[in-house]
Amino acid sequence: MNKNSKRVLAVVAASGLVLASVALSSANAATKSVTLVYQGPLTGTDAQTGQDELLGAKTAVAIYNATNPAVTVKLITADDQGEGAVAGTVAPGIAANKAVVGVVGPAYSGASIASFPSYKSTGLTMVSPSATRVTLTDPKSADNGYPFFHRVVGNDALQGPAVVRWSTKGVTSPKVYVIDDQTPYGTGLRDAALDYIKATKVSLVGKDSVAQKTSDYSATVAKIKSAGANVVIYTGYYPDGGQLAKALDDASWKGTFAGGDGVLNDAYIGVAGKAAAEGSKFTAPAVPFEIAASDAQQAAFTKATGLKTAAGHVYVTETFNATNVFLACIKQGKTSRAGIQLCVSTGTFYGLDGKTVLKFTRFGEVVGGAPVGGFQVVNGTIKYFGAV
Repeated sequence: MNKNSKRVLAVVAASGLVLASVALSSANAATKSVTLVYQGPLTGTDAQTGQDELLGAKTAVAIYNATNPAVTVKLITADDQGEGAVAGTVAPGIAANKAVVGVVGPAYSGASIASFPSYKSTGLTMVSPSATRVTLTDPKSADNGYPFFHRVVGNDALQGPAVVRWSTKGVTSPKVYVIDDQTPYGTGLRDAALDYIKATKVSLVGKDSVAQKTSDYSATVAKIKSAGANVVIYTGYYPDGGQLAKALDDASWKGTFAGGDGVLNDAYIGVAGKAAAEGSKFTAPAVPFEIAASDAQQAAFTKATGLKTAAGHVYVTETFNATNVFLACIKQGKTSRAGIQLCVSTGTFYGLDGKTVLKFTRFGEVVGGAPVGGFQVVNGTIKYFGAV
């Protein structure tokens, strides 16, 4: 090979290096920003839950972006009103948005099921802060979101027993009446509660199934009173739960009214009225943000949301955690849907306190489960009583 040939090869090689550098720079430039979606009920009767959860997502993204990361994150919202029918129309548009690399949510179980076809077909990873129906991660169920659905909370196989234990605690000779709202969430929690009641031989004096948005609960109230129930467990959401509690109070029923995380909301007190709401008990696989957060995180919350405290807002901690799962992966340079999915499915993450380990099983559950907390309305305010 002569000298001229060597010179030519050297020039070609150098050109190749330049082209490679340009290509790399272009690739980096293309991933300077990615988008996460928070999906939940932001309008409609269940809007308070979604608005509360959004606070956690906003705080997590604000803290992350304030570190001047190589890849910034844009947070957008998708309002599914907590209803499967609406989620089924919203999800295709989210899935088609190529800038979106992950969904914080869906918040509700029914909305999750309706969203799965769009997200699974496009490889879009979900990390829910609050969808608890057992079948969402059951490989034998047609409702499962495998391999793209994950959740940072324990499912209703854990919450069902907890709501029975908490609702009957301190009640002499409890006689339990269970009512669901016919939703995927409500029927799932109902079944878990009934299984525990049967296994532990708690006295079950009746059960009923009443559709959401029922305006007249008088027939159900009459059944409850006739059965001699002194504990009512409602496995639905707070707008209807509040109406049922009010109807019971109006009928002078005396007993403990309880519900799962779907009823746990400050708005429940407004719907039921302070008198009817007083003493009501709830469970949720949740820890209040204002209890778990550090001073710096509290300050970041205020800056991101404009609120002095997260008190009275549900699932803020869990939404913060779900968002941070994605942010940890993005920080590692995972900016494609495939990269995010692999990272979320196999990675190890940490909760708000920096100590709680979040790692997912093959089917999207948190390894080791998660504690279920007990809450009660005391003097017009929902108080947290720790794990139950």
